[in-house]
Amino acid sequence: MPEKKLIGEVTHYFNNISVAVVKLSEALNAGEKILIEGATTNLEQKADSMQIEHKPVTEAKAGDSIGLKVLDRVREGDKVYKIEE
Repeated sequence: MPEKKLIGEVTHYFNNISVAVVKLSEALNAGEKILIEGATTNLEQKADSMQIEHKPVTEAKAGDSIGLKVLDRVREGDKVYKIEE
């Protein structure tokens, strides 16, 4: 069973462009596998498309707020985990 580590929380979701704003408490690199969980959310995907202030980035550090392209709807307050296999 893969380990999951809390790395952030969804603070906003843009429905029209399927982008979640995630406030990070830990670093995240593009390509890492993440899990977004909440009351009605259970989404596993790779962190492929990340932006900080509308500029694409390949890594983000603790304290950053990133725009993250998501495959499905997420909600404010959902927890974001990094999956370590």
